[in-house]
Amino acid sequence: MFNGRTTLRTAIVALAVAAIIAPACAANADPTPEEIQAQIDKGNNQLELVVEQYNKVNGDLEATQAAITKLQADLAPLQATMEAAQDTASTLAVNAYKTGGNLGTWSLMLGASSSGAFTDRVGTLNQISHSQQRDLAAYGAAKNAFDTERRRLADTQAAQSQQKIDLETRRKKIEGDITRLDALQAKAEAAAAAAAAAAKVKPKTTTTAAPPGPPPAVSGSAGKAVNYAWAQLGKRYVWGAAGPNTFDCSGLTMMAWKAAGVSLPHNAAQQWQKVRHISRSQLAPGDLVFYNGLGHVGIYIGNNQIIHAPNSRTVVKIAPIDIDSLYGYGRPA
Repeated sequence: MFNGRTTLRTAIVALAVAAIIAPACAANADPTPEEIQAQIDKGNNQLELVVEQYNKVNGDLEATQAAITKLQADLAPLQATMEAAQDTASTLAVNAYKTGGNLGTWSLMLGASSSGAFTDRVGTLNQISHSQQRDLAAYGAAKNAFDTERRRLADTQAAQSQQKIDLETRRKKIEGDITRLDALQAKAEAAAAAAAAAAKVKPKTTTTAAPPGPPPAVSGSAGKAVNYAWAQLGKRYVWGAAGPNTFDCSGLTMMAWKAAGVSLPHNAAQQWQKVRHISRSQLAPGDLVFYNGLGHVGIYIGNNQIIHAPNSRTVVKIAPIDIDSLYGYGRPA
């Protein structure tokens, strides 16, 4: 950002930006460095929302697959019962043959093309006990319910997979826009530096932030969460990541509280649903601070500061609590 510079410096920057872009009519004025930065910030806010939606879809897909696996496991005992009943029926058919029983009926039963048809035909056989008939009927009903639920879950899985693809497409477009803006900003800053040198204006020096010292002293579970987040400072932001070497915003807060024994989803909006909502006056280290319409989250460390994973242009860092538009505050259980 160029805020706070002298009037001369501002004039030089404006002239430099104008010099690096092809002339245009007044109706299509070139963006100022401040406008470029505002567009970059807007793009990052949009990207945060897309990334958090992507994280939610990933979690939903995992839940759907777990439901499919459980459904298959639940059916296994019934399948075993069905197979045992079929074995019993086959034995009875052999015995009927040896003793001259009603083979026509047995042929109908054993020639059934499906479990449903098999169950229907079994009902006509006096040789099979009522308990066996109940087992087969129960299996038939459970199998029908299983097939219906399996189809529903398959449809859900397909829809969620398509959502994931769509979100990846949106993410790539936004990241491409931000990359182009970054290039434009870099070009403007280079031209500004050259113009400043020509005008003999001393360029603004940048200082390297000193490495942080030990984490703030916080007791209990909150202290474990804060200590974990503190240990990740300087690690690279990668969307959808939850450590150990890269993080996105909700991945960082999820893993910080996991270190404290508390389970949170990998999604800012879902984390908001799981925490106890508190006021700003109640904030204590370890609490979560939510931003950007639940598109971003950080962990409070005291002294009006948070640790967060901002975006792909930077790393996990300490920042003022008012770094972005605030949504609310929450305390994990």
